[in-house]
Amino acid sequence: MESRRVTLKDIAKSLGVSVNTVSRALTGKDSVGEDTRARIKAEAERLGYVPNSMARSLVLGSAMTLGLVITNPSNPFYARLISTIEQRGRVHGYSLMLLVTEESPDGDRAAAETLLRWGVDGALVVPVQGDGEHWDRLNESGVPLVCLNRDFPALDLDFIGVDYEHGAYEATRHLVDGGARTLCLLEEDLPISPVADRTTGFRRALTEAGIEAGTDPVRSVPTRRRESLALPWEPEDAYRLAQDIVRGGDLPDAIMVGNDYFALGVYRALTEAGLRVPEDVLVGGFGDHPFAAYLNPPLTTVRLPAADIGTTAVDLLLQRMKGRDDHDATEKRRLPTELVVRDSSRTGKSTMT
Repeated sequence: MESRRVTLKDIAKSLGVSVNTVSRALTGKDSVGEDTRARIKAEAERLGYVPNSMARSLVLGSAMTLGLVITNPSNPFYARLISTIEQRGRVHGYSLMLLVTEESPDGDRAAAETLLRWGVDGALVVPVQGDGEHWDRLNESGVPLVCLNRDFPALDLDFIGVDYEHGAYEATRHLVDGGARTLCLLEEDLPISPVADRTTGFRRALTEAGIEAGTDPVRSVPTRRRESLALPWEPEDAYRLAQDIVRGGDLPDAIMVGNDYFALGVYRALTEAGLRVPEDVLVGGFGDHPFAAYLNPPLTTVRLPAADIGTTAVDLLLQRMKGRDDHDATEKRRLPTELVVRDSSRTGKSTMT
């Protein structure tokens, strides 16, 4: 026998009250007594009542849905971001529509079209950097947008991200203060603002320390993206690049990496060459991924404020959804990182942070 969806009418009939009373009780209206509200909620739960979101949307004139567009769900940073945004949105009664672009410009444009077609109330977007006019058009159509993690300075869009530049600067200064006078940075090969910001912070720290590099200390890692841009980082690419550095005979005092996955490859290349971390080479990472504290030695790295970014971004988006005055300034906020110092950048007794 096919089951039938429980309706407000079923609850009303079971309790001998009006459908209007049931509706007001379940939507939190003040005109229903607490005892009656408790009875109605208990009966709704007993009968297995599930609110009809589409019907509620028609009544409220809202889809009660937030869009979230990201590039790479396998990235631990984005996984935490998704979880935080979903939880924060749910507190305010919103569902989440998740779209993944896999770093594809076509996927980015398709995501903007999908959000417009489905009529989401607002969207949080990690853009594929390049031509972002489709996001500007979506915003102008009346869908409020907040960019996450990657800024589009040319577009008048709110932005909540990470202070990557200061994070890289602080980590590099830490390595310099630990005695490093020759350093190199292994960075992703994507033309995105986080990579540019980390590189700027790294170079600024060297300049302020009076360190002049004969050759460019920034090396681009071909990275993980052999089959799909949304695959996890592959340590193999950083491993091979670190092998080249070791074989070159001009070993730096310290190696910084743009993400902790690259550190896995660096560790292996150094170990195979009979070199020790940190005695022979200091190593610093970025991201504080779950495995960082369990490497041998534990990895000094930069912790990212993923949860704070998610919460801050949802709150700003909800504020914009309530109505933005034309005179309101676009917000551009970069939240601070935290340098987590572990044994890969210091000698002495092992510490697990």
